[in-house]
Amino acid sequence: MKPEDQLLIQKAYREFLEGRQVKPRGGQKQMIADIAKSFAAIAEDEEGRRKGNNHLIAIEAGTGTGKTLAYLLATLPLAQAREKRLILSTATIALQEQLLLRDLPDLKKLTSLDFNFALAKGRGRYLCTAQLSKAAASLRAAEPESEKATLSLFEQELLAQPQAKDEEVLTRLLEDFAGGRWDGDRDSLQEAVPQDLWNRLTTDHQRCTNRRCPHFAAACPFYNARRELEQADVIVANHDLVLADLALGGGAILPAPEQSYYVFDEAHHLPDKALNHFAASFRFNASLKWLQLLKKSQPDLLRALAASPSATSQLNQILVPVDELVRDLGVLYSQLLDGTPFKDSYNPSQPVFRWPQGKLPEEVRQFAGQLLIYFSTLCRLLENLVNQLKEAQDPEKGSSLDAEIAAEWQPLLALLHSRALAAHQLWSLCAEPDQEGRPPHARWLTQHRLSEGDEDLELAASPVTAAGDLAYRLWSRCFGSALTSATLTALGKFDRLKQRTGLAEATPCHSYPSPFDYQRLGILEVPKQACDPSQQQAHTDAILDYLETELQHPQAAALVLFSSRRQMNEVYDGLPTQLKRVTLTQDQLSKNRLIEKHRVRIDEKKPSIIFGLASLAEGIDLPGKYLTHVIIARLPFSTPDDPVDATLAEWIESTGGNPFMQITVPDASVRLVQACGRLIRQEDDQGKVTLLDRRILTKRYGSQLLNSLPPFKRQLS
Repeated sequence: MKPEDQLLIQKAYREFLEGRQVKPRGGQKQMIADIAKSFAAIAEDEEGRRKGNNHLIAIEAGTGTGKTLAYLLATLPLAQAREKRLILSTATIALQEQLLLRDLPDLKKLTSLDFNFALAKGRGRYLCTAQLSKAAASLRAAEPESEKATLSLFEQELLAQPQAKDEEVLTRLLEDFAGGRWDGDRDSLQEAVPQDLWNRLTTDHQRCTNRRCPHFAAACPFYNARRELEQADVIVANHDLVLADLALGGGAILPAPEQSYYVFDEAHHLPDKALNHFAASFRFNASLKWLQLLKKSQPDLLRALAASPSATSQLNQILVPVDELVRDLGVLYSQLLDGTPFKDSYNPSQPVFRWPQGKLPEEVRQFAGQLLIYFSTLCRLLENLVNQLKEAQDPEKGSSLDAEIAAEWQPLLALLHSRALAAHQLWSLCAEPDQEGRPPHARWLTQHRLSEGDEDLELAASPVTAAGDLAYRLWSRCFGSALTSATLTALGKFDRLKQRTGLAEATPCHSYPSPFDYQRLGILEVPKQACDPSQQQAHTDAILDYLETELQHPQAAALVLFSSRRQMNEVYDGLPTQLKRVTLTQDQLSKNRLIEKHRVRIDEKKPSIIFGLASLAEGIDLPGKYLTHVIIARLPFSTPDDPVDATLAEWIESTGGNPFMQITVPDASVRLVQACGRLIRQEDDQGKVTLLDRRILTKRYGSQLLNSLPPFKRQLS
């Protein structure tokens, strides 16, 4: 590291500590040093491109380490010195708000570091000014848009029209935006807008005409926000937005990966988020519907775009792939519906069938290959049409098409292009055989039983691990990246993280324990009531017995975590009246409202108990008096009916591995640590963690799980 960079970081750290009037923490200092040394060691060529592969680092930092300040101080000065952008990616809104409202403003105010920061969000969070104007005009028009002959089929079936009940909301939004009282950001609205109406008022990269739009220069909220991003040294984003940007090729929403340092906070969420982005699905009847609508509307399109020989040529070609798709999809739908042994899932209206190890029958795979060809052709034709309609709206292009007609049809064809691209992705995952010796794709079929006797089949495919995609799309391209969280290890090792994220085996990984004195602050108990959850009724009775014994006191401030909604509700129904009166369940209130009501009760010196599921085992902060007892009903093993997990387990078993010990136990270890982490949030918190699952004492994996937990004082009955 250059001496001047080291001095700058050390100076900023001293300034921050003095400004906050806090003492340095050992783990925090070590984290600053490790990240700074790692990022400073990255070599670059004369054009600023990274050389070598020593650009990644993973750090687990226990609660109370102060990791946010650590990674900010370690990365920001180096990013600025190398003229790179720093992208901070989180998994939760709460952490984004902490960065934007406290950590970054304090760093700028208390230190001599000079930087700008901004929040990055996708287009879907911003108003499209053109869409707002169009929606408002359609309500004022004597003839509704849906009655226009040329657009009726598309508008009625594909694009939701604003209803009369929306007129008041639309009018208010238009007035507030025009009057400068609203900046077009959905998150800054004082009153919520219904999702169906908001979908009408926003856009995506396919439908947006960018610089050809008359509102682009000054009145586009999304591009106004983008201009702020261009001036920012630090960009706060979330994992979904980073992955969406990579899916678009990188550099479409955020700065190019090659010119960016990334810090992934809450990085243990990244693999699951990535899996969602790299998966695809396809509904047969819904797709047949829009394909048939496209065919019926082709004559109207020909008349509307007759002035362009090129557009006419594309439209004349479009019927061939559409006809082939309608025919083959209909045949395949019937075959799958009649020949698939569906199995009832946890949702009775959605029976599921999963192909073992994701291997499709050869006949289905051949169908997929043919459908892929047709969708490739359709995507190409629709893309050409959309590009021509966009150009027609640019006065500098001199198109033969009328700009108003182009503007009228372009959003609709762009929507169809998006649907065709999504279909292409699914059939690509189904047509390509899995590589020998590599984890397969999961492939499964869901039967949707709709209202009035209708039904549909949904074919889905997903990689079983995001490792390959992350390695290819992100790690191979970014200039540098740090992954951090309080829970990156599983059973004390980083092996599971590397497997799931595609980090190279040689990637340096460090773990800094929490500075909290867990032996003094907390107790971990497995009480006499704990039993094996395989005896379901006995386990439910044991939970009730423990709660009635331990929580019938006026200072109760407890969080009870369940792995099953059914058991949570059974226990709640079985509570004595006095306990039920002070118990809040996750089924009764939203997460935020639940926490708010719990805090109010504790402030009023009343007992309060929260019943929650997995989502409350992480990301909630109830320090001090607000939470003194965490009760975990059972070990948080994942459910075996998830198609992706089941396919991965099959593959591991087929290669001679043990999926339970290689996947299930390590993942449960992470979730158990997160659940225990709800208790001690500050260095003076105190309380108890209770585990009502005796398997942690009787099974051979139990000692591994116990050893991975914070070092509380233990009381094991």
